[in-house]
Amino acid sequence: MITATGLELRAGSRVLLSDATLRVRPGDRIGLVGRNGAGKTTTLRVLAGESRPHAGQVSNAGEFGYLPQDPREGDLSVTARDRVLSARGLDTLLAEMIKAQTEMAELVDERERDRAIARYGRLEERFAALGGYAAESEAARICANLGLEDRILAQPLRTLSGGQRRRVELARILFTASEASAGGRSGTTLLLDEPTNHLDADSISWLRGYLRNHDGGLVVISHDVDLLADVVNKVWFLDATRGEADIYNMDWHRYLTTRADDEARRRRERANAEKKASALQRQAAKMGATATKATAAKNMARRADRLLSGLDEVRRSDKVARITFPAPAPCGRTPLTATGLSKSYGSLEIFTGVDLAIDRGSRVVVLGLNGAGKTTLLRLLGGMGTPDTGSVIPGHGLRIGYYAQEHDTLNHDDTVWHNVRHAAPDTDAQQLRNLLGAFLLTGEQLAQPAGTLSGGEKTRLALAGLVSSAANVLLLDEPTNNLDPASREQVLDALRSYTGAVVLVTHDPGAVDALQPERVILLPDGTEDHWSDDYRDLIQLA
Repeated sequence: MITATGLELRAGSRVLLSDATLRVRPGDRIGLVGRNGAGKTTTLRVLAGESRPHAGQVSNAGEFGYLPQDPREGDLSVTARDRVLSARGLDTLLAEMIKAQTEMAELVDERERDRAIARYGRLEERFAALGGYAAESEAARICANLGLEDRILAQPLRTLSGGQRRRVELARILFTASEASAGGRSGTTLLLDEPTNHLDADSISWLRGYLRNHDGGLVVISHDVDLLADVVNKVWFLDATRGEADIYNMDWHRYLTTRADDEARRRRERANAEKKASALQRQAAKMGATATKATAAKNMARRADRLLSGLDEVRRSDKVARITFPAPAPCGRTPLTATGLSKSYGSLEIFTGVDLAIDRGSRVVVLGLNGAGKTTLLRLLGGMGTPDTGSVIPGHGLRIGYYAQEHDTLNHDDTVWHNVRHAAPDTDAQQLRNLLGAFLLTGEQLAQPAGTLSGGEKTRLALAGLVSSAANVLLLDEPTNNLDPASREQVLDALRSYTGAVVLVTHDPGAVDALQPERVILLPDGTEDHWSDDYRDLIQLA
């Protein structure tokens, strides 16, 4: 169980949450919701012990697993399988058991061989105590359901895409909490920040069932409304305008109805109180002109103030970022060409024979199953990697704008201001401030390290960098991830109106609908085809 009391969270001098009490008990499946920048990711980090609150205390009485929105693993040389098994220390034990087996077979000295046999026996006992081969099988099952095939599990983490590494981290956490680890019940509390990012439709469906049946605690941040509706039985709503957490002990559908009723009640009460207070203030003003009635006038004015001060604050409408893509710089007819691109990691071939001509204003979608190399292809087109064969040829006037799904284009240690200044070194400072303001990044946030922003705020910062670039070819890798519904609609509108060329990777059918693509590239074979609605069904599976 996790308990937070007197919790106060801040971003600079801005209060995100004040004097809040939050509890996560076994069986609680809590949806943590609120607009981008309301403090959801900050709250989850504090509950996980990854950062300290400005005030208050957090205590954790049990095991928990934390999936950050932007996991940055330490040792990228380990295989994906070993990373998952390390959740219970099985990776080390298996390696030691294999070593002991080799010694048992190769040692000639009888006493040394007996010691190796005894060592293997001790290791096997520890392995059995941790679930043994059944646990290893459980890990494989979880990985398969998250779209991590055996060939991916055998690869070092450094060879995987950002989305694949994130799924490995999710598999590791779910393996920790799986029923096999606790004799049929799991007391592990799961803290998951956007767990459906980078998952295909089948994996999302499986994850819903897993979380719905999880009997430990759960706090989940997600913009996947279907996940919230299917899983949560409580809701914490972070109100960015009031710096408070509203606790709803009910499922998602009842929460939506109750919150709408609460807001309507607050509006009615305020309207009635303002009407009465206005009448009292007018009467007080009239009476105040007469000396003999001055005291009565003051009493009326005080009563008007009390009427207004006792009201629940009405939630103001959330501000929405004004997201646009840049006016593209002039360029030749074909600003970007790729011929014969292939990429492998060791003996594993990712894709081969990709030919692509990006004409001025063309719109292309890249489809393929998870691990087919979609992100790798965009990175090669953007000059952030070297193909094994083939070449990327810039045309006349090419300006590339690359949006990375893992925010790789941001310097997480540098400030918001320095990030956008780096993206547009020649742009007037006030113009950049106005641009950041349009993306709801203002004031003290400009001095905030980019790595401390929420996922949605990082997305807006990366998109602001694109806008300042005057790019005429946009390479967009999951640009609607991490965004609240209003901000997502802004990105979709920007896609509809942008007149430059776009190469898009996405699991979001709405993004493809907004783009209205002309062509599709299918990986790993590199097949090019004219777009048709027949391909739309592949988007969420890709």
